[in-house]
Amino acid sequence: MAETEQYLDLPLEDVIGDRFGRYSKYIIQDRALPDARDGLKPVQRRILYAMHEERNTHDKPFRKSAKTVGTVIGNYHPHGDSSVYEAMVRLSQEWKVRNVLVEMHGNNGSVDGDPPAAMRYTEARLSSIASELIRDIEKETVEFVPNFDDTINEPVVLPAKFPNLLVNGSTGISSGYATEIPPHNLGEIIDAVIRKIDKPSVTLDELMQVIKGPDFPTGGIIQGVEGLKKAYETGKGKVIVRGRATVEKLRTSREQIVIDEIPYEVNKASLVKRMDELRIDKKVEGIAEVRDETDRTGLRIVVELKKDADSEGILHYLYKNTDLQISYHFNMVAIKDKTPKQLNLQMMLDAYIDHQKDVVTRQAQFDLRKANERSHIVEGLIKAISILDELIATIRASKDKQDAKARIKQAYDFSEAQAEAIVNLQLYRLTNTDITSLEKEADELRARIKELEEILGNEKKLLKVIKDDLKSLKKKYTEQRRTVIQQEIEELKINLEVMVASEDVLVSVTKDGYIKRTSLRSYAASNGEDLAIKEEDHLIALQEINTTDKLLVFTNKGRYLYLPVHELPDIRWKDLGQHISNIVSIQKDETLVKAIPIREFNTSQYLVFFTKNGMVKRSELKLYEAQRYSKALVAVNLKGEDLVQSVHLTDGNANIFVASDKGYGLWFEEQEVSPVGQRAAGVKAIQLKDGEMVVGGEVFAPNSDPNIVLLTQRGACKRMKLSEFEPSSRAKRGSVMLRELKRKPHRITGFYLVHDNEVLQFKTANGSIQSVLPLDLPKSDRYSNGSYVVDSDEKGEVVEVWPATNYEQPFLEENES
Repeated sequence: MAETEQYLDLPLEDVIGDRFGRYSKYIIQDRALPDARDGLKPVQRRILYAMHEERNTHDKPFRKSAKTVGTVIGNYHPHGDSSVYEAMVRLSQEWKVRNVLVEMHGNNGSVDGDPPAAMRYTEARLSSIASELIRDIEKETVEFVPNFDDTINEPVVLPAKFPNLLVNGSTGISSGYATEIPPHNLGEIIDAVIRKIDKPSVTLDELMQVIKGPDFPTGGIIQGVEGLKKAYETGKGKVIVRGRATVEKLRTSREQIVIDEIPYEVNKASLVKRMDELRIDKKVEGIAEVRDETDRTGLRIVVELKKDADSEGILHYLYKNTDLQISYHFNMVAIKDKTPKQLNLQMMLDAYIDHQKDVVTRQAQFDLRKANERSHIVEGLIKAISILDELIATIRASKDKQDAKARIKQAYDFSEAQAEAIVNLQLYRLTNTDITSLEKEADELRARIKELEEILGNEKKLLKVIKDDLKSLKKKYTEQRRTVIQQEIEELKINLEVMVASEDVLVSVTKDGYIKRTSLRSYAASNGEDLAIKEEDHLIALQEINTTDKLLVFTNKGRYLYLPVHELPDIRWKDLGQHISNIVSIQKDETLVKAIPIREFNTSQYLVFFTKNGMVKRSELKLYEAQRYSKALVAVNLKGEDLVQSVHLTDGNANIFVASDKGYGLWFEEQEVSPVGQRAAGVKAIQLKDGEMVVGGEVFAPNSDPNIVLLTQRGACKRMKLSEFEPSSRAKRGSVMLRELKRKPHRITGFYLVHDNEVLQFKTANGSIQSVLPLDLPKSDRYSNGSYVVDSDEKGEVVEVWPATNYEQPFLEENES
């Protein structure tokens, strides 16, 4: 009867969890992470050991890579040949490994990321320094375990006569753990190990006097000693790595940036391509050409600049926007005591020193055993030569080798090993000269045994052996540092001129929020006519301005938009601008009040705001320079339903004139308004009655004599000279500007200071738009109601007034002149 099959009924998640757990353990311990003692992953260790076993060493000819890969797969590493060959190639790439462990003939890839030639074409052998990792392995210095099919043994770890984990670094990703250990300078690491041996309580600062920091095979510059210190202290940290670039002058007034070192593990071809893309996409101005001039003499990337380009600014832009500068993140994880651990510098050095103590102890034990065995045999040979004739007679009388051995053991008290050596003696060894060489060897062995026993019995002697070995390695293999360490991380300041082609353009802004920049060519082609604008809308700004400038646009809700001109949509003069909400979101009932172009924020200028409820606020212009400007920012803090009526840019010494709808005007000095912060509310400008509101505020230079122009809802326009008024102080009631009527009194709709032949436009209730040239009107005194410019009974009341063209504040021009 067939045996009934047994099935376990298990939930899927238990099975998956169990299997994945086992797989993770395998990946972590036996694939992706290096051992803290020899700094190697299993596949690397197996490649080096296989090459050593095949005598494929630096003092012998190169051997086909495919043969080595076959040996590794057949004997130690039952995985794909490509994974073995790729690991072997990486050990030979001098731009990836600080001290290469495999020498390769043929194409072993490149810093441009080119693939290596197939393993049937390349040849390889161990490098000289790799032999130091394996030296003395035959002296039982490390533990061996059976390979995957139990046919031969392989080492668990290599003797590692130098601290390979720190010297060559490591990088890997397993499940749940990743590692990133940078390469270091061999001489510095050896000095640090010696310091740690001499003084186990050595501090990190003392170690960092010796270990300056990573030493990348590709050179470069490391910035940020704080980050380095943190990494060495905790095993995790961040530094900045940048390529080495210099600015060279060419014969004409041109320059070029020459890069001869790039950051570690950066693909040069991708870097050059990215730089050229920035030039093609016009992301950066001033680059004429990017060339890769690398040849057999060394790496060289040339960024040729246009005439008078800002080389420093462009270099900073390249640092910031390409892999010419990268962040290198330390994450020093290695396998210690069969588990993955995040190690700091001290722990790494300790792990290595403990390993060396173990290796040297085992080595001394092995040598001692061998020396004792040999000493025993030499003693036997010396004794044999002294009784040579009797021995020969005994041996001749024997039946065979076994009988001879038994006889001499019995007759002369030799041990089994000594008897074996005696019967195997060659005849020439019986000459008289040989006794002296045997006695010399016996003396040497006695001294060697004494020395080895001391090493095993005295830790100081043991440590001295380790130190002497490290010193001789340092002498033989140490090289100059390639990477420069800089204390601070340099802040990258990039001038806008580097990124933006400097060009004069025309910017138009409408009240309803349509904005665009237009090339002067497009404007000239239309003769300034046919501006596309919606019927009910009107311009609040039309200015010639440079693409490197900024535009501050203020809204009636007390917010402002920070707009770099080069980011504004480039639209033809005849086409409608883009609505501001496509650039920065604003509320539905929010309208634009004023647009002010700014070149420099560090000037001593001020912004002055006037609100409907009679508040005035003055703030320094530099507070309005924004770093993040993807949304509308607070310009003035408005209380309740208050709205901003007008905004002005001043030099801090202007005069202010505020007007209310009920016909009161107040003149005072700007200095009476103390400067406050960007988000503050301001102070009272004018005393208002119930139901009264401010129509607008104007600013003017102290010595000027502007015309004061009012437009009332009944269609009357009135022009007065400033001399009609007396300067007063802030928050007063002000002077009357209209004659109060019992029936249908005039209320001010528009109030402006007018210079020269400026035109005011106004809109009436039925939508018709009219113009008035205020200077054509007669001068009035304060107590009249001006001249009618439109029949309000026919066209409807005047609802809105604005200047026909936008102009810079005259007082600024006057001050400048």
